[in-house]
Amino acid sequence: MGSQRSVRLAVKHEEDFVRLKILGNPGVECVHVIAKELKIVLVDLTSTTIMWDLSELKQMDSALAILIVKDIQRAENSDIEVLLSPMENDVEKMLNMVKEHAHFDSSFEPKDESFLHSVGEDSVRRLKEVGAFFGFFGQMSIIFFNSFYHLRHIRWKETVYEIYESGIKALPIIALTMFLIGVVVAYQSASQLKIYGANIFIVDMLGISILRELAPMLAAIIIAGRSGSSYAAQIGVMKITEELDAMRTMGFDPYAFLVLPRMIALMIMMPILIFFADIAGVMGGMLIAKIDLGLSPALFLERFVEVVKVKHFWIGVIKGPFFALLIATIGIYRGLQVKNDTQSIGFNTTKAVVESIFAVIICDAFFSIIFTNLGY
Repeated sequence: MGSQRSVRLAVKHEEDFVRLKILGNPGVECVHVIAKELKIVLVDLTSTTIMWDLSELKQMDSALAILIVKDIQRAENSDIEVLLSPMENDVEKMLNMVKEHAHFDSSFEPKDESFLHSVGEDSVRRLKEVGAFFGFFGQMSIIFFNSFYHLRHIRWKETVYEIYESGIKALPIIALTMFLIGVVVAYQSASQLKIYGANIFIVDMLGISILRELAPMLAAIIIAGRSGSSYAAQIGVMKITEELDAMRTMGFDPYAFLVLPRMIALMIMMPILIFFADIAGVMGGMLIAKIDLGLSPALFLERFVEVVKVKHFWIGVIKGPFFALLIATIGIYRGLQVKNDTQSIGFNTTKAVVESIFAVIICDAFFSIIFTNLGY
Protein backbone atom coordinates (compact mmCIF):
# COMPACT_ATOMS: atom_id res chain seq x y z
CA MET A 1 0.00 0.00 0.00
CA GLY A 2 2.87 2.37 0.80
CA SER A 3 4.44 1.97 -2.67
CA GLN A 4 1.11 2.78 -4.32
CA ARG A 5 0.76 6.02 -2.36
CA SER A 6 4.32 7.14 -3.33
CA VAL A 7 3.70 6.62 -7.06
CA ARG A 8 1.74 9.32 -8.84
CA LEU A 9 1.39 11.19 -12.10
CA ALA A 10 2.60 14.80 -11.89
CA VAL A 11 0.82 17.16 -14.32
CA LYS A 12 2.40 20.48 -15.25
CA HIS A 13 0.85 22.92 -17.74
CA GLU A 14 3.67 24.55 -19.74
CA GLU A 15 3.26 27.36 -22.23
CA ASP A 16 2.73 25.15 -25.30
CA PHE A 17 2.14 21.66 -23.89
CA VAL A 18 1.17 19.59 -20.89
CA ARG A 19 4.01 17.73 -19.17
CA LEU A 20 3.18 14.34 -17.67
CA LYS A 21 5.83 13.05 -15.28
CA ILE A 22 5.73 9.76 -13.35
CA LEU A 23 7.06 10.12 -9.83
CA GLY A 24 8.25 7.18 -7.79
CA ASN A 25 9.13 3.64 -8.86
CA PRO A 26 5.98 2.20 -10.44
CA GLY A 27 5.41 -1.54 -10.61
CA VAL A 28 2.61 -3.47 -12.22
CA GLU A 29 0.49 -3.06 -9.07
CA CYS A 30 0.70 0.74 -9.38
CA VAL A 31 -0.27 1.10 -13.03
CA HIS A 32 -3.97 1.41 -12.17
CA VAL A 33 -3.13 4.46 -10.01
CA ILE A 34 -1.40 6.20 -12.93
CA ALA A 35 -4.17 5.16 -15.32
CA LYS A 36 -6.80 6.66 -13.04
CA GLU A 37 -4.94 9.99 -12.79
CA LEU A 38 -4.27 10.03 -16.55
CA LYS A 39 -7.99 9.61 -17.23
CA ILE A 40 -8.73 12.73 -15.16
CA VAL A 41 -6.04 14.69 -17.05
CA LEU A 42 -7.44 13.71 -20.45
CA VAL A 43 -10.94 14.85 -19.50
CA ASP A 44 -9.68 18.39 -18.70
CA LEU A 45 -7.09 18.54 -21.51
CA THR A 46 -7.09 21.83 -23.44
CA SER A 47 -3.64 21.70 -25.07
CA THR A 48 -2.90 19.99 -28.39
CA THR A 49 0.50 18.71 -27.25
CA ILE A 50 1.45 16.27 -24.52
CA MET A 51 4.95 15.50 -23.31
CA TRP A 52 5.71 12.30 -21.41
CA ASP A 53 8.66 13.09 -19.14
CA LEU A 54 10.32 9.70 -18.52
CA SER A 55 13.75 11.07 -17.73
CA GLU A 56 13.79 9.94 -14.10
CA LEU A 57 12.60 6.36 -14.73
CA LYS A 58 15.42 3.84 -14.33
CA GLN A 59 13.35 0.95 -15.62
CA MET A 60 9.86 0.24 -16.92
CA ASP A 61 7.74 -2.88 -16.88
CA SER A 62 5.47 -3.96 -19.73
CA ALA A 63 2.26 -2.85 -17.99
CA LEU A 64 3.37 0.80 -17.78
CA ALA A 65 4.78 0.66 -21.31
CA ILE A 66 1.43 -0.60 -22.64
CA LEU A 67 -0.38 2.21 -20.82
CA ILE A 68 1.88 4.88 -22.36
CA VAL A 69 1.78 3.38 -25.88
CA LYS A 70 -2.02 3.14 -25.72
CA ASP A 71 -2.16 6.83 -24.70
CA ILE A 72 0.15 7.77 -27.58
CA GLN A 73 -2.06 5.91 -30.10
CA ARG A 74 -5.22 7.45 -28.63
CA ALA A 75 -3.69 10.95 -28.84
CA GLU A 76 -2.57 10.47 -32.45
CA ASN A 77 -6.06 9.35 -33.40
CA SER A 78 -7.37 12.58 -31.81
CA ASP A 79 -4.83 14.84 -33.63
CA ILE A 80 -2.90 15.47 -30.41
CA GLU A 81 0.90 15.63 -30.69
CA VAL A 82 2.83 13.47 -28.20
CA LEU A 83 6.46 14.16 -27.31
CA LEU A 84 8.82 11.93 -25.36
CA SER A 85 11.63 13.26 -23.20
CA PRO A 86 15.12 11.71 -23.27
CA MET A 87 15.08 8.47 -21.29
CA GLU A 88 17.19 5.59 -20.09
CA ASN A 89 18.22 2.93 -22.59
CA ASP A 90 16.19 0.16 -20.90
CA VAL A 91 13.08 2.33 -20.78
CA GLU A 92 13.39 3.22 -24.48
CA LYS A 93 13.88 -0.46 -25.42
CA MET A 94 10.75 -1.47 -23.53
CA LEU A 95 8.66 1.24 -25.22
CA ASN A 96 9.93 0.30 -28.68
CA MET A 97 9.28 -3.41 -28.04
CA VAL A 98 5.69 -2.72 -27.00
CA LYS A 99 5.13 -0.46 -30.03
CA GLU A 100 6.35 -3.19 -32.38
CA HIS A 101 4.65 -6.23 -30.90
CA ALA A 102 1.60 -5.12 -28.93
CA HIS A 103 -1.80 -4.79 -30.59
CA PHE A 104 -4.70 -2.97 -28.97
CA ASP A 105 -7.48 -3.75 -31.40
CA SER A 106 -9.40 -5.66 -28.71
CA SER A 107 -10.31 -4.45 -25.27
CA PHE A 108 -8.32 -5.52 -22.26
CA GLU A 109 -11.55 -6.14 -20.36
CA PRO A 110 -12.61 -9.79 -20.26
CA LYS A 111 -15.63 -10.69 -22.33
CA ASP A 112 -18.84 -11.55 -20.58
CA GLU A 113 -19.13 -15.27 -20.07
CA SER A 114 -22.18 -17.03 -21.40
CA PHE A 115 -24.73 -18.52 -19.05
CA LEU A 116 -23.84 -22.08 -20.09
CA HIS A 117 -20.14 -21.40 -19.51
CA SER A 118 -20.84 -20.12 -15.98
CA VAL A 119 -23.08 -23.08 -15.20
CA GLY A 120 -20.45 -25.49 -16.50
CA GLU A 121 -17.64 -23.92 -14.46
CA ASP A 122 -19.78 -23.91 -11.33
CA SER A 123 -20.77 -27.55 -11.88
CA VAL A 124 -17.15 -28.65 -12.31
CA ARG A 125 -16.12 -26.74 -9.18
CA ARG A 126 -18.89 -28.32 -7.14
CA LEU A 127 -18.07 -31.81 -8.45
CA LYS A 128 -14.47 -31.31 -7.40
CA GLU A 129 -15.60 -30.25 -3.93
CA VAL A 130 -17.85 -33.31 -3.64
CA GLY A 131 -14.97 -35.54 -4.77
CA ALA A 132 -12.63 -33.98 -2.21
CA PHE A 133 -15.22 -34.47 0.54
CA PHE A 134 -15.77 -38.12 -0.33
CA GLY A 135 -12.02 -38.63 -0.31
CA PHE A 136 -11.85 -37.12 3.17
CA PHE A 137 -14.89 -39.16 4.24
CA GLY A 138 -13.20 -42.36 3.07
CA GLN A 139 -10.02 -41.47 4.92
CA MET A 140 -11.99 -40.81 8.10
CA SER A 141 -13.90 -44.07 7.74
CA ILE A 142 -10.66 -46.05 7.45
CA ILE A 143 -9.21 -44.34 10.55
CA PHE A 144 -12.47 -44.89 12.43
CA PHE A 145 -12.73 -48.61 11.71
CA ASN A 146 -9.00 -49.19 12.25
CA SER A 147 -9.31 -47.65 15.69
CA PHE A 148 -11.37 -50.64 16.85
CA TYR A 149 -8.36 -52.88 16.18
CA HIS A 150 -6.16 -50.61 18.32
CA LEU A 151 -8.44 -49.52 21.15
CA ARG A 152 -5.54 -48.43 23.33
CA HIS A 153 -4.66 -45.76 20.76
CA ILE A 154 -8.04 -44.05 21.16
CA ARG A 155 -7.81 -40.97 23.38
CA TRP A 156 -10.56 -41.94 25.79
CA LYS A 157 -10.10 -38.92 28.06
CA GLU A 158 -10.67 -36.51 25.18
CA THR A 159 -13.56 -38.66 23.94
CA VAL A 160 -15.28 -38.40 27.32
CA TYR A 161 -14.68 -34.64 27.30
CA GLU A 162 -16.28 -34.36 23.84
CA ILE A 163 -19.22 -36.51 25.03
CA TYR A 164 -19.82 -33.94 27.75
CA GLU A 165 -19.31 -30.90 25.50
CA SER A 166 -21.16 -32.11 22.40
CA GLY A 167 -23.78 -34.36 23.99
CA ILE A 168 -24.60 -33.76 27.62
CA LYS A 169 -24.51 -29.97 27.30
CA ALA A 170 -26.91 -30.20 24.36
CA LEU A 171 -29.55 -32.15 26.33
CA PRO A 172 -31.41 -29.11 27.76
CA ILE A 173 -31.87 -27.31 24.44
CA ILE A 174 -32.88 -30.52 22.63
CA ALA A 175 -35.35 -31.49 25.37
CA LEU A 176 -36.90 -27.99 25.46
CA THR A 177 -37.14 -27.78 21.67
CA MET A 178 -38.78 -31.20 21.34
CA PHE A 179 -41.17 -30.48 24.22
CA LEU A 180 -42.34 -27.34 22.39
CA ILE A 181 -42.55 -29.23 19.08
CA GLY A 182 -44.73 -31.83 20.79
CA VAL A 183 -46.93 -29.05 22.16
CA VAL A 184 -47.28 -27.35 18.77
CA VAL A 185 -47.99 -30.54 16.81
CA ALA A 186 -50.52 -31.76 19.38
CA TYR A 187 -52.24 -28.38 19.59
CA GLN A 188 -52.58 -28.04 15.81
CA SER A 189 -53.82 -31.62 15.47
CA ALA A 190 -56.28 -31.38 18.37
CA SER A 191 -58.37 -28.71 16.66
CA GLN A 192 -58.95 -31.03 13.70
CA LEU A 193 -59.43 -34.25 15.69
CA LYS A 194 -62.13 -32.66 17.90
CA ILE A 195 -64.25 -31.98 14.82
CA TYR A 196 -64.56 -35.71 14.11
CA GLY A 197 -64.56 -36.86 17.73
CA ALA A 198 -61.28 -38.72 17.16
CA ASN A 199 -59.48 -37.35 20.21
CA ILE A 200 -57.81 -40.64 21.06
CA PHE A 201 -56.02 -40.82 17.71
CA ILE A 202 -53.75 -37.96 18.73
CA VAL A 203 -51.67 -40.60 20.53
CA ASP A 204 -51.13 -42.58 17.33
CA MET A 205 -50.12 -39.55 15.35
CA LEU A 206 -47.79 -38.10 17.97
CA GLY A 207 -46.17 -41.39 18.86
CA ILE A 208 -45.27 -42.43 15.33
CA SER A 209 -44.30 -38.99 14.01
CA ILE A 210 -42.13 -38.01 16.99
CA LEU A 211 -40.39 -41.35 17.54
CA ARG A 212 -39.81 -42.11 13.89
CA GLU A 213 -39.10 -38.73 12.28
CA LEU A 214 -39.38 -35.53 14.31
CA ALA A 215 -37.12 -36.38 17.26
CA PRO A 216 -34.20 -37.79 15.22
CA MET A 217 -34.40 -35.02 12.65
CA LEU A 218 -34.64 -32.08 15.06
CA ALA A 219 -32.01 -33.48 17.42
CA ALA A 220 -29.64 -33.84 14.46
CA ILE A 221 -30.39 -30.31 13.22
CA ILE A 222 -29.70 -28.84 16.66
CA ILE A 223 -26.45 -30.80 16.95
CA ALA A 224 -25.44 -29.67 13.44
CA GLY A 225 -25.97 -26.04 14.44
CA ARG A 226 -24.32 -26.44 17.83
CA SER A 227 -21.56 -29.05 17.56
CA GLY A 228 -20.98 -29.09 13.78
CA SER A 229 -20.25 -25.36 13.76
CA SER A 230 -18.09 -25.74 16.86
CA TYR A 231 -15.97 -28.44 15.20
CA ALA A 232 -15.45 -26.31 12.09
CA ALA A 233 -14.46 -23.23 14.12
CA GLN A 234 -12.13 -25.13 16.47
CA ILE A 235 -10.29 -26.99 13.72
CA GLY A 236 -10.18 -23.82 11.61
CA VAL A 237 -8.54 -21.79 14.38
CA MET A 238 -6.04 -24.58 14.97
CA LYS A 239 -5.16 -24.53 11.29
CA ILE A 240 -4.69 -20.76 11.24
CA THR A 241 -2.48 -20.85 14.35
CA GLU A 242 -0.49 -23.71 12.74
CA GLU A 243 -1.20 -26.11 15.58
CA LEU A 244 -1.97 -28.87 13.07
CA ASP A 245 1.40 -28.38 11.38
CA ALA A 246 3.10 -28.41 14.77
CA MET A 247 1.42 -31.72 15.62
CA ARG A 248 2.60 -33.26 12.36
CA THR A 249 6.13 -31.95 12.99
CA MET A 250 6.16 -33.68 16.39
CA GLY A 251 5.02 -36.94 14.79
CA PHE A 252 1.39 -36.88 15.96
CA ASP A 253 -1.51 -37.66 13.65
CA PRO A 254 -4.00 -34.74 13.84
CA TYR A 255 -6.81 -37.02 12.67
CA ALA A 256 -6.27 -39.51 15.51
CA PHE A 257 -5.87 -36.73 18.09
CA LEU A 258 -8.57 -34.28 17.01
CA VAL A 259 -11.00 -35.97 14.63
CA LEU A 260 -11.48 -39.43 16.11
CA PRO A 261 -12.54 -38.36 19.65
CA ARG A 262 -15.12 -35.94 18.25
CA MET A 263 -16.50 -38.51 15.82
CA ILE A 264 -16.76 -41.30 18.40
CA ALA A 265 -18.28 -38.98 21.01
CA LEU A 266 -21.00 -37.73 18.68
CA MET A 267 -21.86 -41.22 17.44
CA ILE A 268 -22.22 -42.43 21.04
CA MET A 269 -24.33 -39.48 22.17
CA MET A 270 -26.65 -39.06 19.19
CA PRO A 271 -28.89 -42.11 19.95
CA ILE A 272 -29.05 -41.00 23.60
CA LEU A 273 -30.06 -37.48 22.58
CA ILE A 274 -32.75 -38.91 20.30
CA PHE A 275 -34.07 -41.00 23.20
CA PHE A 276 -34.44 -37.92 25.41
CA ALA A 277 -35.95 -35.99 22.50
CA ASP A 278 -38.57 -38.74 22.18
CA ILE A 279 -39.49 -38.42 25.86
CA ALA A 280 -39.69 -34.62 25.74
CA GLY A 281 -41.79 -34.59 22.55
CA VAL A 282 -44.26 -37.17 23.89
CA MET A 283 -44.56 -35.26 27.18
CA GLY A 284 -45.37 -32.04 25.28
CA GLY A 285 -48.07 -33.86 23.31
CA MET A 286 -49.42 -35.49 26.48
CA LEU A 287 -49.76 -32.07 28.12
CA ILE A 288 -51.89 -30.68 25.28
CA ALA A 289 -53.90 -33.91 25.08
CA LYS A 290 -54.83 -33.41 28.74
CA ILE A 291 -55.56 -29.68 28.49
CA ASP A 292 -57.29 -29.50 25.11
CA LEU A 293 -58.74 -32.97 24.55
CA GLY A 294 -59.34 -34.16 28.10
CA LEU A 295 -57.15 -37.30 27.75
CA SER A 296 -55.64 -38.27 31.09
CA PRO A 297 -51.91 -39.17 31.18
CA ALA A 298 -52.84 -42.74 32.15
CA LEU A 299 -55.17 -43.12 29.16
CA PHE A 300 -52.60 -41.47 26.88
CA LEU A 301 -49.82 -43.87 27.96
CA GLU A 302 -52.12 -46.89 27.78
CA ARG A 303 -53.04 -46.04 24.20
CA PHE A 304 -49.41 -45.20 23.42
CA VAL A 305 -48.17 -48.66 24.51
CA GLU A 306 -51.02 -50.33 22.63
CA VAL A 307 -50.70 -48.67 19.20
CA VAL A 308 -47.10 -47.39 18.91
CA LYS A 309 -44.85 -50.31 18.10
CA VAL A 310 -41.31 -50.54 19.42
CA LYS A 311 -39.96 -50.63 15.86
CA HIS A 312 -40.75 -46.93 15.44
CA PHE A 313 -38.52 -46.12 18.41
CA TRP A 314 -35.66 -48.25 17.08
CA ILE A 315 -35.93 -46.82 13.58
CA GLY A 316 -35.47 -43.34 15.03
CA VAL A 317 -32.55 -44.37 17.25
CA ILE A 318 -30.76 -46.27 14.47
CA LYS A 319 -30.56 -43.07 12.44
CA GLY A 320 -28.56 -41.40 15.22
CA PRO A 321 -25.04 -42.74 14.51
CA PHE A 322 -25.39 -42.09 10.78
CA PHE A 323 -26.51 -38.49 11.39
CA ALA A 324 -23.65 -38.05 13.86
CA LEU A 325 -21.09 -39.38 11.39
CA LEU A 326 -22.26 -36.94 8.71
CA ILE A 327 -22.32 -33.95 11.07
CA ALA A 328 -18.88 -34.65 12.55
CA THR A 329 -17.28 -35.37 9.18
CA ILE A 330 -18.67 -32.26 7.48
CA GLY A 331 -17.83 -30.02 10.45
CA ILE A 332 -14.23 -31.25 10.62
CA TYR A 333 -13.82 -31.18 6.84
CA ARG A 334 -14.95 -27.57 6.70
CA GLY A 335 -12.57 -26.73 9.54
CA LEU A 336 -9.68 -28.16 7.53
CA GLN A 337 -10.74 -26.05 4.51
CA VAL A 338 -10.16 -22.80 6.43
CA LYS A 339 -7.57 -20.52 4.81
CA ASN A 340 -5.17 -18.22 6.64
CA ASP A 341 -7.68 -15.46 7.39
CA THR A 342 -10.41 -14.98 9.97
CA GLN A 343 -13.11 -14.36 7.34
CA SER A 344 -12.59 -17.92 6.12
CA ILE A 345 -13.55 -19.26 9.57
CA GLY A 346 -16.98 -17.65 9.42
CA PHE A 347 -17.51 -18.74 5.80
CA ASN A 348 -16.61 -22.39 6.44
CA THR A 349 -18.48 -22.51 9.75
CA THR A 350 -21.64 -21.36 8.00
CA LYS A 351 -21.11 -23.90 5.22
CA ALA A 352 -20.57 -26.64 7.82
CA VAL A 353 -23.97 -25.97 9.40
CA VAL A 354 -25.85 -25.64 6.09
CA GLU A 355 -24.24 -28.71 4.53
CA SER A 356 -24.71 -30.79 7.70
CA ILE A 357 -28.44 -30.02 7.86
CA PHE A 358 -28.81 -30.73 4.14
CA ALA A 359 -26.92 -34.04 4.49
CA VAL A 360 -29.07 -35.05 7.47
CA ILE A 361 -32.28 -34.39 5.53
CA ILE A 362 -31.02 -36.37 2.52
CA CYS A 363 -29.94 -39.24 4.79
CA ASP A 364 -33.32 -39.24 6.53
CA ALA A 365 -35.05 -39.39 3.14
CA PHE A 366 -33.00 -42.46 2.20
CA PHE A 367 -33.89 -44.13 5.49
CA SER A 368 -37.58 -43.41 4.95
CA ILE A 369 -37.49 -44.95 1.46
CA ILE A 370 -35.54 -48.01 2.62
CA PHE A 371 -37.65 -48.72 5.71
CA THR A 372 -40.91 -48.17 3.84
CA ASN A 373 -39.90 -50.58 1.08
CA LEU A 374 -38.84 -53.12 3.69
CA GLY A 375 -42.26 -52.86 5.33
CA TYR A 376 -41.12 -51.17 8.55
